[in-house]
Amino acid sequence: MNVRVLVADDHEVVLEGVRALLAREPGFEVCSVASNGRDAIASAQRTKPDVVVLDMTMPDLDGLSVIRQIKRVLPDTEVVVYSAHSSEETIEEAFEAGAKSYIGKGDAGRDLIDAIRSVAKHKPFFTPEISQILFGRFLDGDGHKKAGPAEQKLTPRERQVVRLLAQSSSNKEIAAALGISVRTAETHRATLMRKLGINSLAGIVRYAIRNNIIEA
Repeated sequence: MNVRVLVADDHEVVLEGVRALLAREPGFEVCSVASNGRDAIASAQRTKPDVVVLDMTMPDLDGLSVIRQIKRVLPDTEVVVYSAHSSEETIEEAFEAGAKSYIGKGDAGRDLIDAIRSVAKHKPFFTPEISQILFGRFLDGDGHKKAGPAEQKLTPRERQVVRLLAQSSSNKEIAAALGISVRTAETHRATLMRKLGINSLAGIVRYAIRNNIIEA
């Protein structure tokens, strides 16, 4: 599998470090680099990479805007956020914008290659740190599940939809996977969000992990 990667970061040392890391891996090609948000979008449109590795704090245009614009014009291109900032709010916003993985810069040597391989197959990748941050609000200080409202019982079809949503699948991808129309997929999504009282993709991910629909 040949994976074409665009790397976007405003630090030249980081750009060269990621380029060198990918050069050592067979099947990876750095097709372009960018040092600001607008260049990242233009480069993505020009080179159509399989994966964009993107720092969240970019000059000219912030990382969230870059993710949204790339996903709007290149829905099959996946995004790995590669950032020094790992707050719960930032992570949730990145997944909401369309990223499929979030890697701390300190974890690059260990996790970045696996993250790129996973998202290139349109599968999300969660590091242990990010899983803990997303899942942490459901645990008490001793690591036990916090008390909360009774769980809603889902039908087998609803569990399928939750699994696909937690994998960052679009309505079109859900429709294709389940053999239903895009409109029906949209209806399932809206109904699930309302039934579960969840209004974000990150919330769906946490629900799916907590209920063993996907693995952390």
